[in-house]
Formats: sequence, structure tokens, C-alpha cells
Amino acid sequence: MGRETSDDAGVYRLSEDLALVQTLDFITPVVNDPYDFGRIAAANSLSDVYAMGGRPLTAMNVVCFPVKSMDKAVLREILRGGLEKIHEAGAALVGGHSVEDPEIKYGLSVTGVVHPDGVITNTGIKPGDALILTKPLGTGVLATAIKAGMISDETQKRVIDTMATLNRRAAEIMGRYPVNACTDVTGFGLLGHALEMATGSKVTIALFTDNIPLLPEVLDSVRMGLVPAGSFSNRNFCAHQVRLAESIDPVLLDILADAQTSGGLLISLSDHQAASLLDDLKAGGVPDAAIIGLATDADKGIIELR
Repeated sequence: MGRETSDDAGVYRLSEDLALVQTLDFITPVVNDPYDFGRIAAANSLSDVYAMGGRPLTAMNVVCFPVKSMDKAVLREILRGGLEKIHEAGAALVGGHSVEDPEIKYGLSVTGVVHPDGVITNTGIKPGDALILTKPLGTGVLATAIKAGMISDETQKRVIDTMATLNRRAAEIMGRYPVNACTDVTGFGLLGHALEMATGSKVTIALFTDNIPLLPEVLDSVRMGLVPAGSFSNRNFCAHQVRLAESIDPVLLDILADAQTSGGLLISLSDHQAASLLDDLKAGGVPDAAIIGLATDADKGIIELR
């Protein structure tokens, strides 16, 4: 599996019962604290392996840093945060590469393993499937609010903890079920990633907006205009394939298109098993998980907001 599928990671079969999962991701700072940034960036990079049904095995640091103009203690804190998440994932740091750059960037190149029969793609949705989202939305908007100092300390902590949380536990629980498709919700926002799944699977995905979990203060932040540019790009890109009920608040559309960092898994499986998976997720330490949508075979490649 390579770039042609627009999936979360590449998969290379080594044998009948073993395949490699490979991905690379790095980002610019989304929070002010370097240690928290390192944790978030690493969790974001590891997420693509989880989305494919894999288990991270090794990681390599990818670092850009203005070494001549910034204290190296900042870099040490970024790497410390990243290493903490690599260890939490049960993976090993085996090296990396750094370059001098006026803008800080950090992430990981991750290699994982998966059984070839256990690979989960983003294009296997079947009509009648339910969709489960495992993390709340709003990290892009609220990261902008954090930089502007316009949200409470309590909400800031919640946002950082959400982004720094690995999708490991959600993926482990997902692995007990016959899941048809999965992706992680990141830079294209929920709308963009759901549309990618709908188009690739040739289904319509109906999203139930009242069921979608949101982070605190995100609605107020959008109403204040704290919407990052990437979110507008996502909304414009998806507009021609999104149908929304007249009762949908336009503010909510900005949140659904919000570019996420280290977002949750978007899981598709039979409607008959969705409630059981949801119960197991909540009991297993994924408290914000929610059933947010349903797939149909009408008007393929469309997102409906209900």
C-alpha cells in the first residue's frame, strides 16, 4: 500500500504474517511550552500507525531548530517530550536528523508492524456502517486561542492533554472488532477526512452534528473569529460535496473543518457492533468516544450534515 491510496501510512509486506507500516510527520509549534509541543508532535506522528491497525516499533526524530538564535534548552525539552511519548507507545528511538532552520519543526519517522490480514484502510466503509470518533474536535481553533491567551487555564490544559494523548488505547480496543475502515482526523479536519473516506469507499456519510464531541470553549472561540487559515481552506475544498440541513449553525461548520493536530480515530464498522465497541472504548479509557455518523449507498462521495 503506497501513496496512490491516500491512506495514513505505507504498508510493505515482508512475509505471509508480517508487514511494515511506515509514516513520517512533523509540525510547527501549536502550543507555547516546548515539552508539551514535543509530546503533541510525537503523538501526532505515531497516530498514523495506529490508524492502519499497526503497532509502532521504532521512531526517528525529525528536527528543524534555530540553534544560533534560540537556547538549546528549548530543543532539549522538545526532544524530552517526544521521547516520553515514544516510550509510552512501546517503541524505541533509534536516531534521527536535525537541520538549522529559523522556524522550529519537530516530528517523527515511525516504523510499525502489522499482520497483513489486519491492515485497516480508509476506504473500506460499507453501507450501513456506523462511524465512531474517539477524540473531541477543536484543537486547531483552541491552539490559536492559546497563542492569543484567550482561553482559560483549565481549557488550555484539556486541549494539550487531548493532543498529547496517544491513540494507542483506542487502536488496541478497535483491534478486537471487525472494523471496515479507519483514519485519524488531522490536518484536513473531520469534514476533509470523512470526505476522503466517503469518496474512496463510494458511500455517503451522514454526520449527526449533535453527537460530535467538542472541546470546551471552542464554540465561543470560533464566534470570536479565532479560526486558523487551514480550516477555511478545508471548508472551501469540501464545500461542493457537503450537504447541510438548514438548521445547522454555520459556526459548527467551521469546527467540523477545523484542522486538527493529533486528533482521534474515525472508525467505521457494522452498525450492529458499534454500540459494543463504543462501550468498550469508554470503559477502556477513551471517554470522549461517540457514534457520530452512518454510511449509506446514496449519492456516493457525499457528506450530509444532519
